Amino acid sequence: MAAAAAAATFASSSSSSSKNFEVLSLSSSSLLSLPKNFHKNRLSSNFKPPRYLSVRASASSDSTVTLLDYGAGNVRSVRNAIRHLGFDIKDVQSPADILNANRLIFPGVGAFAPAMDVLNNTGMAEALRAYIKKDRPFLGICLGLQLLFDSSEENGPVEGLGLVPGVVGRFDSSNGFRVPHIGWNALQITKDSGILDDIGNRHLYFVHSYRAMPSHENGDWISSTCDYGDNFIASIRRGNVYAVQFHPEKSGDVGLSILRRFLLPKSSLAKKATEGKASELAKRVIACLDVRANDKGDLVVTKGDQYDVRENTQENEVRNLGKPVELAEQYYRDGADEVSFLNITGFRDFPLGDLPMLQVLRYTSENVFVPLTVGGGVRDFTDANGRFYSSLEVASEYFRSGADKISIGSDAVYAAEEYLRSKVKTGKSSIEQISRVYGNQAVVVSIDPRRVYLNHPSGVEFKAIRVTDQGPNGEEYAWYQCTVNGGREGRPIGAYELAKAVEELGAGEILLNCIDCDGQGTGFDIDLIKLISDSVSIPVIASSGAGAAEHFSEVFTKTNASAALAAGIFHRKEVPIKSVKEHLLKEGIEVRI
Repeated sequence: MAAAAAAATFASSSSSSSKNFEVLSLSSSSLLSLPKNFHKNRLSSNFKPPRYLSVRASASSDSTVTLLDYGAGNVRSVRNAIRHLGFDIKDVQSPADILNANRLIFPGVGAFAPAMDVLNNTGMAEALRAYIKKDRPFLGICLGLQLLFDSSEENGPVEGLGLVPGVVGRFDSSNGFRVPHIGWNALQITKDSGILDDIGNRHLYFVHSYRAMPSHENGDWISSTCDYGDNFIASIRRGNVYAVQFHPEKSGDVGLSILRRFLLPKSSLAKKATEGKASELAKRVIACLDVRANDKGDLVVTKGDQYDVRENTQENEVRNLGKPVELAEQYYRDGADEVSFLNITGFRDFPLGDLPMLQVLRYTSENVFVPLTVGGGVRDFTDANGRFYSSLEVASEYFRSGADKISIGSDAVYAAEEYLRSKVKTGKSSIEQISRVYGNQAVVVSIDPRRVYLNHPSGVEFKAIRVTDQGPNGEEYAWYQCTVNGGREGRPIGAYELAKAVEELGAGEILLNCIDCDGQGTGFDIDLIKLISDSVSIPVIASSGAGAAEHFSEVFTKTNASAALAAGIFHRKEVPIKSVKEHLLKEGIEVRI
């Protein structure tokens, strides 16, 4: 079913290359009957999409890159990176386009089995084998590297292209390393790598649960490795054939230098990257933009005080802290490791009718080359005309618009409740649907709990802990009740129970908020974050409460959080991202610089 959907998407997305550059590009699998009021949330009238800053190469075959996009995941970022470097794109529409390519980029996104099904069913697999065996210029990215190997254990065993000896297996989480491997890590370059010449010991962005391991049989292919529990293959090279496990299109200026080296192998114009000090997986600093329409209908970035986003004034207007695209670009320049968009009213309306939010993603991805996460309204939906849309369709449109990860909130709570009640994985929840097609590394679950104080932990059926700060009546314990609909409705499930359940259902990361701390600037809820990060084997992002750089070092030293997210202190320029990272470095905490 998933493979058939992916094949259909491939066919529709490659039938006309111009589709990929339209402001609104909807595949045949997601043609929409939009609600009449879809335009009520609009970009401000003076909004202008950013222009490309690159100088386009001369119009010739040398300036054209052939791109194999089989219709899964966020390939828009690769497109934008290629165009940013001044090149045109020719989409693969048939096996002949692969064989006739001057240079070919394969940005594999998603799960191994559906990708191989599409390649086999469209005749692309054999064309790829022939192209690579002739030592033609090729760059595989992430899954585009893994598919070159003999097989994968992901939903398998599943046969790959069989060009590089070895089996792609899952990371071992039993040794304390969190899976998926998400974040900025260091490379150990093992031989002349060509395209890696400008890295300069800098971090690169990885996001994957499976990896290929070095062996005697594939040793002559390996150009670099990365240490994450295992010393796995980070890149390969043989002649003109390259492939990387990381995402250059999401690795900032360093990643763009890698793409430039591949596209311009004989160029001497590339600037040597500033020497870094990358040695291990870095802690991530994430900028979050809560986006909603103000009372005039314009999309703005806002910030709540315990989830209340309106000013305490007579007008009671929505707090306006800036324009989403401009702020996202600024945070990218400031050194944010990721940018997260949360459509905080997405639970109210039909998410695919929110065209301005999709436009924000498209425009942002044109000039922001770090990971983008989007959340809000990811769920099954039936529109006013009775047309049913699965959460997978909703997520797919976000991916096609530039998102790298999808954040699921309320729908994850309902799915966890049902799973804990029935003990059955139906495969129908949004978490299961999206992770099955795109991989669990693409699914973030956002948890919005609030403290419920207790005199004794046995007073409730959910996990309760002793808290550092006592309750209003001197209570020493609390459980963390999950909420839905923007924190408006409490549910009969705790944050601990929810985190464990969504991990089992296929989530790859947890965004852990705390309503009590939101907007207070007094620090993260260390008790909550330690509870959850010690209980799951997937990465946890700490959120809510940051008011100073010291709060970031505190959460990284006292808990197992993999990343920390902030909003208001960045929007109001109270604590710049650069200051946070400088402080973390002084405290001996590795970050990307």
